[in-house]
Amino acid sequence: MKSISLILMGCGGVGRQLIQHIVACRSHHAKQGVRLRVVGLLDSKSMLVVSDVFTMELEDNFLMEICRAKLGGSSLLALRGFGQWQVFTNQESAEKIMEIAARLGRSTGLAFADCSASSETIEVLNRVVSLGCCIVLANKKPLTSTIENYDKLFLHPRRIRHESTVGAGLPVIASLNRIINSGDPIHLVIGSLSGTLGYVMSEVEDGKPFSQVVKAAKTLGYTEPDPRDDLSGMDVARKIQSLYPEKMGPAAMSADDFLVTGLTLLDKEIEDRVRTASSNGNVLRYVCVIEGSRCEVGIQELPRNSPLGRLRGSDNVVEIYSRCYKEQPLVIQGAGAGNDTTAAGVLADILDIQDLFSS
Repeated sequence: MKSISLILMGCGGVGRQLIQHIVACRSHHAKQGVRLRVVGLLDSKSMLVVSDVFTMELEDNFLMEICRAKLGGSSLLALRGFGQWQVFTNQESAEKIMEIAARLGRSTGLAFADCSASSETIEVLNRVVSLGCCIVLANKKPLTSTIENYDKLFLHPRRIRHESTVGAGLPVIASLNRIINSGDPIHLVIGSLSGTLGYVMSEVEDGKPFSQVVKAAKTLGYTEPDPRDDLSGMDVARKIQSLYPEKMGPAAMSADDFLVTGLTLLDKEIEDRVRTASSNGNVLRYVCVIEGSRCEVGIQELPRNSPLGRLRGSDNVVEIYSRCYKEQPLVIQGAGAGNDTTAAGVLADILDIQDLFSS
């Protein structure tokens, strides 16, 4: 039986859903000859880890109890002093992570699954990958901080998986890599890569207030913990057209204030933009275009009956044009947001690196 030791970073919506997938798939994975051993969990304040990472793992019933506790807003620190595990504060956890990574990374193997929405994981990930550990990302920020951090991570490309940073569980990155590896040059990529903004745009078209739709998207698990990360387009590109003014940015007001008071101030402006597009027979879509060295990301008016214009809800669509896909592009479409879909993509990525682990 192949054993994959795993530390989960982030116990929010995606992290909790990943735990549930792991537990629910035990019998399925056993038939495949693999077992995922969750040996540690990190939230924003603390780290919980088993006493012996070589022989122990967090039991399934305890993992589900952690999910319930985190859903209720509790910290892992509340579990200190119970059971055969240790709990460390943030300051203490960095040293412990390095100790575990050094012990397991170059022996049996260790995977870190970053399901957080934090940029604070970047330094840790850079260090553990250099110690022989594998990294699976749902968190986009480690890939979009600086080119120096990106290059450090990808010094070890076989140990990195990040499919769920684009299109939730859609096989976008895998498809692009297959085309590139075959020697087929890619000329053009067009897509709507934010399930959150796709949902927002299509719901607003149906006459619902912008503020109500954004709050609903957050409740459904489509947005980042701070919805402005989605509304600014930061999950698609780091510097593009934003759906809110700078005076409502993170430096000016908290996420809670933005949800309570800031959003409603945008309702009329968004409604007017939707009405103007409709009068032209168009719809608003958040579109990415990559052609050669040119990359454009932002809101565009598109014909209602175009492939992107027909998108509804949280679906993503990507059209890839290459030498082989010149007249008829390779089209990838499906749900592009949601904790369940994203967590399933993370789980698939974890299983994809199993050959790097010893039995």
